[in-house]
Amino acid sequence: MTVLEQQQIHRIFERFSSQNPHPTTELQYQSNYELLVAVMLSAQATDVSVNKATAKLFPVANTPESIVALGVETLKTYIKSIGLYHTKAENVIKMSAILLAQHQGQVPNTREALEALPGVGRKTANVVLNTAFGQATMAVDTHIFRVANRLHLSRGKTPLAVEKDLLKHIPKEYHQDAHHWLILHGRYICTARKPKCQTCFLADLCPSAGLV
Repeated sequence: MTVLEQQQIHRIFERFSSQNPHPTTELQYQSNYELLVAVMLSAQATDVSVNKATAKLFPVANTPESIVALGVETLKTYIKSIGLYHTKAENVIKMSAILLAQHQGQVPNTREALEALPGVGRKTANVVLNTAFGQATMAVDTHIFRVANRLHLSRGKTPLAVEKDLLKHIPKEYHQDAHHWLILHGRYICTARKPKCQTCFLADLCPSAGLV
């Protein structure tokens, strides 16, 4: 099975743009550093659970200096409601220390520097590059992987393959917002179980509508 024709893909993203002209992450943050921490905490966790934790954490500590000063054990008390919190706390502390030692406390704006940080993989780096620095990246999570395959935007079998397909096939004018549109579509409409095909604004363009 191949991807959709380019004309169909363009129509899909015209509709995304019309439905939601200014999409953004549902993670709550006030700085690039807060965004990086929130994205690190969101791995295998919901944005809702992360926002509940950071609503208590960030008023107390929201800079590399203040997070390092908290220490791992105290940080754990703020994020213990989030999955994998032991490892995440250790990585956030290590990441913050490296920012202070190597980046003047600032979040770097290159993939190489971001992925060199503890707990920051390609998906996390892509979210930060896109949301904080306006770069045209695709952070492929389970939602995007599912939606991309159902819409035949990609037939990739791995997140990296899907990422490359999306960057190749989605018109460049939509690259900046595409990953937010696809995540939100997967979260609320094209859900893993019982997708809402009957009310989906893309149903007439979707090869999988009514078949899932």
